[in-house]
Amino acid sequence: MSGRATWCLLVALFSGCGSHNSTPTPPPDMVAIDGGAYQVGSDDAEREVGYQLSPPVVREQQWYDAWEAPAREVDVERFAIDRTPVTQGEYAGFVAATGRDAPGIDSLAYLKQGFLVHPFDEARPYLWRDGQPPQRLAAHPVVFVDRLDAEAFCAWRGKRTGHRVRLPTEMEWEAACRGSTTRLFPWGHEWVDGRIQAGTTGTASVRDHLDGATPTGVLDLAGNVFEWTDASMRGGDPVLKGCAWDDAPGTCRCAFRHSRPAVSKHILIGFRCAADL
Repeated sequence: MSGRATWCLLVALFSGCGSHNSTPTPPPDMVAIDGGAYQVGSDDAEREVGYQLSPPVVREQQWYDAWEAPAREVDVERFAIDRTPVTQGEYAGFVAATGRDAPGIDSLAYLKQGFLVHPFDEARPYLWRDGQPPQRLAAHPVVFVDRLDAEAFCAWRGKRTGHRVRLPTEMEWEAACRGSTTRLFPWGHEWVDGRIQAGTTGTASVRDHLDGATPTGVLDLAGNVFEWTDASMRGGDPVLKGCAWDDAPGTCRCAFRHSRPAVSKHILIGFRCAADL
């Protein structure tokens, strides 16, 4: 085989030599997000919108000024992100295949970790039994998973699909949420009641709020659960993006972030995976 033919064969194996359609396709149930320049973070005007859509205590404690990154433009390479958060049912398949501990926490550990806006009695309905989630919650986001659990699930799924699957970076997550038009919310610039699972009493099916999707079809980037990313805040704790089922509209902007220790297991925290393209 000539040198040229050998080179073409190698290129074909990795990028589709001789093909006009060499763009990698995303793994199943993921959405491809174009690479390019994206605005992330927030400025004073956007944070003011957030405060106006939040209870007075949020302004008093200056959540958004303290936690959100400054507005800036970043370059993001093309990637894929899960259409929905990982569900209880999907995670049950991972537990069955790997023998990893089922999501859960006991009352003492729950109290010890703080973050107790919800007492343990509210956590009980999400506890698994005999290695299985509550049947009625199978299509809801998995909760009681710490960041190591989330990373392990993504890596396991990547091995099954032949992709490098991982947690999204903070920049990727926000790029998927904002899009090129710098949306404040996943669907646009204005808050619309009922588009996400927020301001309520528990999680919902990840397919319940189709109107809250981004234009590319990504669901629940706001509402339902906060989501682990692979980024860290200045103090070292992982960045959580999104908002949860109990939050006010101002917290559900694409720019909002906060953090918890990586070992936290809570009914407000879940995750989704991303993949290199």
